[in-house]
Amino acid sequence: MMTVEQTLTDLVAIDSVSSRSNADLISYLEARCKTAGFITEQFPHVDQTDVIKINLVARTSPGPEIELALIGHTDTVPYDPAWTDARRLTEKDGRLFGRGACDTKAFIAAALTAVDSIDLTKLKKPLALVFTCDEEIGCLGAKRLAAARPFRVRYAIVGEPTSLQPMRAGKGYCLAEIVVRGREAHSAYPQLGASAIFRAARLIQHIEEIAEDLKSDRRDRFDPPYTTLNVGLINGGSAKNVIAGECRFTLEWRTIPGQSPDHVLSRVRTAVADLQTADPDFVCEIDAGRADDSFETHDESELVKFLEEDSAQAAGTVAFGTEAPSMIALGAEAVVLGPGDIRVAHRTGEFVPIDELNRCVSILHDAIERFCT
Repeated sequence: MMTVEQTLTDLVAIDSVSSRSNADLISYLEARCKTAGFITEQFPHVDQTDVIKINLVARTSPGPEIELALIGHTDTVPYDPAWTDARRLTEKDGRLFGRGACDTKAFIAAALTAVDSIDLTKLKKPLALVFTCDEEIGCLGAKRLAAARPFRVRYAIVGEPTSLQPMRAGKGYCLAEIVVRGREAHSAYPQLGASAIFRAARLIQHIEEIAEDLKSDRRDRFDPPYTTLNVGLINGGSAKNVIAGECRFTLEWRTIPGQSPDHVLSRVRTAVADLQTADPDFVCEIDAGRADDSFETHDESELVKFLEEDSAQAAGTVAFGTEAPSMIALGAEAVVLGPGDIRVAHRTGEFVPIDELNRCVSILHDAIERFCT
C-alpha cells in the first residue's frame, strides 16, 4: 500500500492546471480506484477552448444512491515558471511543497490512502470518491454533475484547505462585468462628449453605498459577517486627451446564506435606473456571468457533529467558493474539510503540513467507517 506522501508525490507530478486537460490525472485516479475495488464512471466533455475535461465518480456499488461521498477537485491554478519545483513534491520543516499540495491534491491523496486501508467489500452502505474538473475557474465540473444528477448523496465531505476544521457554511460567489458607455470627444472640449469613466465612477460610488448598507444584514458566524462587494478590475478610455467613450469594470460579491445571489444585482440595477433619471443618456450593460449559491448545513447534522468530534474542532464557516452547493443540489448534507491553509494556496511555495495530511487520512477513514459500515 502506498503512503499518503507517495500518493501526493504522484499527484503533484501530474500537471493539471485548469487550462489543460485533466485526463492524465483522471487516468491515474481511475487506475487507483479500480485497484481498490471501486466501480468507476467518467463524465467527459469538451470545454470552451476545445480541451477535454473529465469528472470521475468511483463507487463501491452500482445504483443512484450514495451514503457518503468524498469530493476533490483535480485542477490547480497556474504556477510561476520560476518555481522549478512546482511539480516535484519537496519536504522541509515538516511541510510538503508543490503546486496543488495544499489545494487540493492533499485531500485527494488522503482519500485514496484512507480507502486503501478499508475492506470495501464489508461496507454496508455505498461510498463514492468524486473527482471534479475546473473548480478553480468556477466550480464548473461539480456544476455539470449537479445538472446531470447521475446520483444522489446523503453526506458529502468536500475537500478544501481548512486546517482540518469542518466548515458547515459558506458564502456564495458572484461576478458581473459592467460596461458604461460615453461619447468620445477631444478633451479640450468636454462639452462635446460624455465621459464613460466619470459615469462609471458615479455608479461605483453607488455600489460602495450598497456595500455599506449590506453590512446591516449580518450572520455573525462569518468573517466578515455580511455580504462583501469588490470592484477588482477597471479599464476605460483610449488616450489621455480623449473623453472616454467606454469604461468597464468587474464587480464581485460574496453572499451570506439566506440572501439571494440576485439581491446585489437587483440593487445595482436600481442604482443604474436612478443615474439614468439624472442623466437620460447614461448607458450601462451588465453581464452577470456567475452566481454561485451560498450553503449552510445544520449544526445538528450527523456529519457536522461527527467531524467536530473527530477533528476536535468546532465547525466554522468559509468566505471562499466551494463545490458544497453542487453536492447539496445532489441531496447531500455537505461539510468542507481538508488539510492545509487556504491562505497559502495559489501562491509560489504552496504547502501542506505533513501532520495535517496524515491526520486527514485518519479522519476520512473514521468517516467511512462511521457512515458506511
